[in-house]
Amino acid sequence: MSIVRLFPMLRPALWPVGVAFLLHTAASPRGVAAQPAPREQTADQQVHHVLNRLAFGARPGDVDAVRAVGVDAWIDRQLYPERIPDAAVEQLLGRFPTLGRTGEQLLADFPPAAVVRVQMQRRDAAMAMEDTVRRRQQGRPSYAFLGELASSRVARAVVSERQLQEVMVDFWENHFNVFAGKDRTRYFLPAYDAQTIRPHALGTFRDLLGAVAKSPAMLYYLDNWQSVADSGRPTLRAAQRPMNARQAARRAAAVQQRLAQNPQLQQAAQRRRGLNENYARELMELHTLGVDGGYTQQDVIEVARALTGWTIARGAQGGGFAFRGDVHDASAKTILGQSFAAHRGIEEGEAVLDLLASHPSTAKFIATKLARRFVSDTPPAALVERAAATFRRTNGDIRDVVRTIVTSPEFFASASYRAKVKSPFELVASTMRAMDAPPDATPRTSQLVSRLGQPIFGHQAPNGYPETGDAWMNTGAILNRINFGLAAASGRVPGIRLSAWPLTAQIATSSRDDQVDAVIEELFGGAVSSDTRQVLLTGTNPFLQQHGGANDSLLTADDDTPMMNGMASGDMTANARRQGASARRAARAPAAQQQQAAGREAVRPERGGTLTQSIGALPSLTGLTQIVGLALGAPEFQRR
Repeated sequence: MSIVRLFPMLRPALWPVGVAFLLHTAASPRGVAAQPAPREQTADQQVHHVLNRLAFGARPGDVDAVRAVGVDAWIDRQLYPERIPDAAVEQLLGRFPTLGRTGEQLLADFPPAAVVRVQMQRRDAAMAMEDTVRRRQQGRPSYAFLGELASSRVARAVVSERQLQEVMVDFWENHFNVFAGKDRTRYFLPAYDAQTIRPHALGTFRDLLGAVAKSPAMLYYLDNWQSVADSGRPTLRAAQRPMNARQAARRAAAVQQRLAQNPQLQQAAQRRRGLNENYARELMELHTLGVDGGYTQQDVIEVARALTGWTIARGAQGGGFAFRGDVHDASAKTILGQSFAAHRGIEEGEAVLDLLASHPSTAKFIATKLARRFVSDTPPAALVERAAATFRRTNGDIRDVVRTIVTSPEFFASASYRAKVKSPFELVASTMRAMDAPPDATPRTSQLVSRLGQPIFGHQAPNGYPETGDAWMNTGAILNRINFGLAAASGRVPGIRLSAWPLTAQIATSSRDDQVDAVIEELFGGAVSSDTRQVLLTGTNPFLQQHGGANDSLLTADDDTPMMNGMASGDMTANARRQGASARRAARAPAAQQQQAAGREAVRPERGGTLTQSIGALPSLTGLTQIVGLALGAPEFQRR
């Protein structure tokens, strides 16, 4: 079998051969004629399609369940997650004690290491040894809660019955991206997930936008908590209750004491105070109107002025949203051609959010992004316009916009079937679900997401991870995905045991041909390309041969190259074994210690390990294990 046959969509001028492996479109089921519009997909394709787009893939039994109630009834049920019992998630959340805690609580319980050091230095030199040990231990878990949050995100995606809710949380947390690695931002992320995004994921866009604008996570990440009126601008100070001399002195002393105890606060105080445009710019460009939404730089400045005084109650120490009129720019403003009178307070910022949320450019921008997520990387213009019209007609009702998209002929078009490449998060979650794995309360699964290229809360820029497949297409990434599939089948992914997979008992003694047919039916609804079928039958993958690897051994992807340079083949295998042994030792560490390491990795992804270090050297794979491993790495499984 030639490489050209295996990769029929190869475009050498644009992509390496590895990209074509992921890009080539799986064949339609043999003998099934295309149905006429409005739904071109067959009945079985529709079932698999909704489970791959509105959920993180099917678990064993899901296909039959959706088929029994009907695709449309299943979609309608998922659109109302509050009506769906989710006992498994409720039980699961008890394993993550820090979820939902506020930044103020986490800062008090797990202060940053720098704060702990200062506190120790300020204590009497004769401090008891047990106090010194206690203080040091107190500083160590200052990242563990971030590891718990990332682990819970993957675990919810795997086990929740409210699958569309989890898909929408993933979408909005990427749309309103916050980077955990910026200073103290990580302390505000558990509440951001629990109190800001989740309650509004299928609500109204205006409510979601307002919750994000007032969230300590976004205020801190994009610096709006420090944005105040420039010198010379009028403020609402006169409206504040005046302090007498004693109150003013007491307040000044308290501020100085806080600064002395916290070097990070000292640095913040030393920065030039004044207007900060960071949030205003991203609010317009990334959150609402879009880069071509018709605003100007002057609009950005005016929005930033309208949002001065929107801050965190206790600043870097945490607390909820607070409005400080004494630093709010109270002068008149003009935004997108609309006049805002002088001397307005918090209601001015609310009016700005109203204006942006109801703007036609916002309707189109959000409709486009949702259509891109659910339908294709290049969503049809007619669908985007219908979704935007729904947005405008319903005042930004997210549920109705999603319904417009996921019940459309374009969503169920043949061209949309398996047209999207899974992100690493989607790949790991769908693999766990396909193999009927229990949720993983340790950070090991979320670390696999990170090492496949998508650290949770680890995207530094405010634009979030791309929603298009080209971001995940390169030879090294594809090799990593193949390795991950082989690792899952061989028991190297937490919770996945082939012996516990329901299908295993049914086909364990069957011929290889029958095993291949059964695996294809279970994972792909019986529809794969002839090339994929041949790979599963023979155990020979031309892509792996092209890159010098055997099917049953760990390959070295691009991300491992610096570590492996200069090593002979035997050295590489030995090194992989050492890495695997190290990973297994880490997996036996106490849960809090594992979460602490995972949290640090989320903040500094470049310091994290590689996929090779996570899974080690694989044993020789044969029989059903080999078939399943190759199937999980096949192009059809990499797509949704």
